[in-house]
Amino acid sequence: MLISPDHQPSKVDQMTPISTINKTMSPLEWGLLLLLSLLWGGSFFFVGIVVHELPTLTIVTCRVGLAAFVLAAIMKFRGLKMPRSGGIWAAFLMMGLLNNVIPFTLIVWGQNHIASGLASILNATTPLFTVVVAHYLTGDEKMTWARLVGVLLGLAGVAAMIGIDVLGGLGVGILAQLAIMAAALSYAFAGVFGRRFKKQDINPIATATGQVAASSLVLVPLALFYDQPWQLSMPGVGTWMALFGLAALSTALAYILYFSLLASAGATNLLLVTFLIPVTAILLGIFFLGESLAPKHMLGMLLIGLGLMAIDGRPYQVLKSMVRR
Repeated sequence: MLISPDHQPSKVDQMTPISTINKTMSPLEWGLLLLLSLLWGGSFFFVGIVVHELPTLTIVTCRVGLAAFVLAAIMKFRGLKMPRSGGIWAAFLMMGLLNNVIPFTLIVWGQNHIASGLASILNATTPLFTVVVAHYLTGDEKMTWARLVGVLLGLAGVAAMIGIDVLGGLGVGILAQLAIMAAALSYAFAGVFGRRFKKQDINPIATATGQVAASSLVLVPLALFYDQPWQLSMPGVGTWMALFGLAALSTALAYILYFSLLASAGATNLLLVTFLIPVTAILLGIFFLGESLAPKHMLGMLLIGLGLMAIDGRPYQVLKSMVRR
């Protein structure tokens, strides 16, 4: 069921625990979202390097394991302490499964079987899944027509920017495509589940540390059993550098921003980052690699911009007031 922007909460809605989030993001939150898109956009670059020398579970385990050490060092430097409650650590474990173990493994495996462009489009369905999941599982992130239209416009923008021709790969490697879609759905559930850490007044750095630490506890024995890394050839220097970048930048720092934004802006706004990742990747290529801006890139950015404005809501309210006057 879609809910209009003027919807008044029913008694059932009011009985649902409501957390204080900014349905319309501030300029600072938009800036942090853009930075997060840069960090996560870089993860595809790093994975593209290490996947040639290391197997899937080893890559994912190194990513979260090294990130756990980096975040633990930040915690010590900041004088922060980890919570000791068993219930909170159980929540860290669930968050790690939904946000790290499941999607990271599925995406890395999927990237071995389908084109990266198609994988990016399928990964960009995350906000669409999040709108639906948040509508049914939260009291303050209900679906509206503007939000749904914005998500569809953003998804169309990603497809246009990467190129419609990559959709020709649909049906080839169907299991890999379903794996990327399942990862997007897992991210959606993780975004909604992770809202609880704000209610428990847990510092975002501690939440990020607990999540990757719990993920490591799950992944280390799996990687040791299936990949037997002691039998692998020693990776090159470039692979080690890519692994460190993947862990320190695209995981440790990214998750500090992730949980900060999740606490203030909510799951639906946060996971709009998947629309921005292709934009930042193309802009980085233009500014640092001398690549050119094609018409499809401008069309895609326009559609993504319109989608983000629709979800933000402020342009809609301005237009609505102008029509009324």
